[in-house]
Amino acid sequence: MLLRRSRRPGRLPGTRPGDRSSARRRAGAVVRLVAALALAGGAYGALAPSASAQDADRFSGAAAEGEALFDVGCITCHGRNGGGVEGRGPSLVGVGAASVEFQVGTGRMPLARQEAQAMRKPPQYSDEEIRQLAAYVQELGGGPVVPDTVGARADEADLARGGELYRINCSQCHAFGGGGGALSSGKYAPSLYPASERTIYAAMLSGPQNMPVFGDSQLTPEQKTDIIAYIQRVVQDDRGPGGFDLGRYGPSTEGLAIFLVGVVALVFASLWIAGKS
Repeated sequence: MLLRRSRRPGRLPGTRPGDRSSARRRAGAVVRLVAALALAGGAYGALAPSASAQDADRFSGAAAEGEALFDVGCITCHGRNGGGVEGRGPSLVGVGAASVEFQVGTGRMPLARQEAQAMRKPPQYSDEEIRQLAAYVQELGGGPVVPDTVGARADEADLARGGELYRINCSQCHAFGGGGGALSSGKYAPSLYPASERTIYAAMLSGPQNMPVFGDSQLTPEQKTDIIAYIQRVVQDDRGPGGFDLGRYGPSTEGLAIFLVGVVALVFASLWIAGKS
């Protein structure tokens, strides 16, 4: 009589011990994965609110107000956090408050349309809003800042030295009389007549468009002040006391005009005298 082999407890028909161990390993892996995901989600939920709050409160005062203005009127071309947008506007990181004061304070920004050069027009922002935008851009990456003592220094400037520096560094583009002049590819050096002392100082620090940057290593703050004083007291105030100045481009223009007009007048006078005689 044959005796049946007793079945081990817990084993299902048709299964082997290796199958049960691999199933347990898979179940354990699933449990560990779910626990890891739950832990990561909990950690993110605990840290994310503080990170967003820190991002929202990274600026204060004028810079925070400037960020709000930037996100409305400038972010389309200059990108989030002033990083720039390819084909639209450059990065503003590191340009400093001086660049904002020049570009926005003279109405060149925001641009009306893409041109060879941004044109001066009435400012779209108030002086307070310009100050706030400048404070925000300054916080993005630092950069040159127009000192608050520009006006006070101009009262003690050396006009003779300022005129010499102007003729060496500025007259090639802005002309001897400050009326500006044409450059290549549709660009031009603007007239200096409507420029204030802060606008001129900001332009020298930031080098807008085709203008080179005159940092403190090229022109000291005292030399910049001398140039500004010369522009305001001599160039802007002197409205050609000698008569019609033909754009104040220098003596060559007046000499050429006198020569052409004078020669033509003398020729016609000679012909008239000859005809009478």
